[in-house]
Amino acid sequence: MPRHIAIIAPPVPGHYDPLKVLARALERRGHRVTFVHMADAAALVPGFSFEAVGARTHGPGALARYTQVLARASRPFGFFRMISETAAITRMLLEDLPAALERIGAEAVIADSTEAAGGLAARHLRLPWATSVTGLPLLREPAVPPPFIGWPYRHDAAGLKRNATGYRFADLFARPITRVVERAASAWALDPQENQGFSPHLQVAQCPEALDFPRRELPANFHYCGPWRDTPPTDPELPDDSRALVYCSLGSLQGGRAGLFAEMTEACARVGARAVVAHGGKLDDAAARQLPGDPIVRSHWHQPSVLPRCSAATLHAGFNTVLDALGAGVPMLMAPIAFEQPGTAARVVHAGAGRLLPRRRNADTIAGELRTLLETASHRQNAERMAYAMRRLGGVEEAAALIHRLFSQAPAAIGGAATRVSPGAGDARGDSRRSGSK
Repeated sequence: MPRHIAIIAPPVPGHYDPLKVLARALERRGHRVTFVHMADAAALVPGFSFEAVGARTHGPGALARYTQVLARASRPFGFFRMISETAAITRMLLEDLPAALERIGAEAVIADSTEAAGGLAARHLRLPWATSVTGLPLLREPAVPPPFIGWPYRHDAAGLKRNATGYRFADLFARPITRVVERAASAWALDPQENQGFSPHLQVAQCPEALDFPRRELPANFHYCGPWRDTPPTDPELPDDSRALVYCSLGSLQGGRAGLFAEMTEACARVGARAVVAHGGKLDDAAARQLPGDPIVRSHWHQPSVLPRCSAATLHAGFNTVLDALGAGVPMLMAPIAFEQPGTAARVVHAGAGRLLPRRRNADTIAGELRTLLETASHRQNAERMAYAMRRLGGVEEAAALIHRLFSQAPAAIGGAATRVSPGAGDARGDSRRSGSK
């Protein structure tokens, strides 16, 4: 039975781009899909049904201001500003979502794992819902470090103690968000921590299992599906002058870091390679022309098309770009900046498919690390091994089939979506998982 599905997720390309692919796959199965968020987010999903909320607090210009906050989140003040602004968005959604979902006649919800409001509103309205995991899996386990910290995997006593301390600090930093969630959950007599805040019915992840740290406590409803992509690769317009190509990207939020790009492109030239730069529209033409090393520069490249032509990638470890590099079997040199990027980079290193740049770096250090990456066969072999494993996954079609199967059932067959507790019950543990994953 096709349903009208509402999608609630942070309104940034890193989340919306894979969710658009998932939405198209669900529409092919007969479902109707509507994205719900502040009005400015409609520009990110052209061609899709969209319902605007938050007119009182998040009117025109709000998304541009939030994007600027996210771009500065690597600085101490910027980090706390990002937490505060994210809490304000969650508060707006919790206030406006129930009425909006009823207004559009939503019959089911897909709630991204990094935005608590979607799942809580679905539970309040007793709608069936699924969790979409567009970034790192956020389910807590004692041996898995917090996703926003670049610690290596350790399951010994020291590692467990370290991780527990990390989660305590993460919870402390995320208190502005958890307070918002707790207030709404108390008003609706819901436990905010049921199933760690994720769907008890279905959780579908872009992440391949080969990229994640070893897991021992995943619920049966969690599925590693692999990347959600639907645009076939094309033949990119790249010159062939015998130099190796190195893809350089800092994602859709951090692409204005001209200094870091200059170090990357200079390093590529020093090892006899040529940089292929994607700056996400954050560099003007003058800044792009000033990059040293004769790079090939564009605002955007179709990554699944250009990465197979490259010998390596120098990245910020943004999740979608890492998935595309691994899908092409390309080893990575990583300079994580913010959000879950340190945790993603740690997983790539754990898999042997890349190297981490030191915090203090310049063109010389990047060139040395890049030379080692290119000359160490195991890095490419491990990346190719992961590419092979990813090709065997179902990707977006598997995720859509699982969601279709769940939502096509009668509501009674899915089961009640809400667990009632006494008003004010529940604690704050775990909601730091949701803060600012981009």
